Amino acid sequence: MSSAALAVLATAFLVAPPANALALPTPREFVSNLDLECFRTTPYQPPSVTLALRHLNPVLVNFPIGQVTLGQREQLCVPVAKNNVLPPPNTIDYLRFVDLSCYRVTGTALDQSLSLRHLNPVLQSVPGIQVVLDRPEHLCVPVAKNGLVPAPDVLRVISHIDLLCYAHRPNVPMNRALALQQLNPVLTGQIPTASVRVTDPRQLCVPVLKAGDTIPPDVLDIVRWIDLERYDIIAPAIPQVTLSLRHLNPVLAGLPGETATLTGALQLAVPVAKNGQVPPG
Repeated sequence: MSSAALAVLATAFLVAPPANALALPTPREFVSNLDLECFRTTPYQPPSVTLALRHLNPVLVNFPIGQVTLGQREQLCVPVAKNNVLPPPNTIDYLRFVDLSCYRVTGTALDQSLSLRHLNPVLQSVPGIQVVLDRPEHLCVPVAKNGLVPAPDVLRVISHIDLLCYAHRPNVPMNRALALQQLNPVLTGQIPTASVRVTDPRQLCVPVLKAGDTIPPDVLDIVRWIDLERYDIIAPAIPQVTLSLRHLNPVLAGLPGETATLTGALQLAVPVAKNGQVPPG
């Protein structure tokens, strides 16, 4: 990453927004339009890093997590639009840069029952589901691809999106066909719009805070509501895409860069509300 890009990255960790920053969308606008397509990557084992985590969402804030250790990177989740319905103008400039690298972790089962309902406008007709959270399986953290770091006002939001993904039971299939369109500038010309079939739900990914991270209050008001349900998808083959990744969250910014080759689409993560608590706005 160039010195200029590193300077932009450092700016993102300031509490105050930059001058002339984009107006922040409301939590409801941001979360309900965030859809991520998750691709299998070539395996990568990061340096051993142990992180102390705690829940941010109001529904789970009183449940302990403890520590997790980053295991092998298995997926990269990137922003998409569904069925040609683009996020509104006040959110798309943020959402197109939400790229999350997902690492295997282990932890204690929550054994917590939750009622989930869809927030994205395209999925409003899909029935909600009742799940019981089991053990965490992945920690998904923000990265930049190929040295493309977003503007400081965007970066100060997306650099604090950390999601802990729990397996759950039962798994009621959605069984719906969707067209997925890439939103991030690095991938829009490399991965074409694809028709996929959404099948079984596998994980609920919920927002967490890593010890050592300080989230600005206006950013916290958004990221604490990011709950994404990850569904398996049946998708066409893609051309292999090789990317360089750099961590954006300040706690992990010292880790070395990574190379990831995308080898196939596995899952679609879509926004949900838990137990009727809908993001404000």
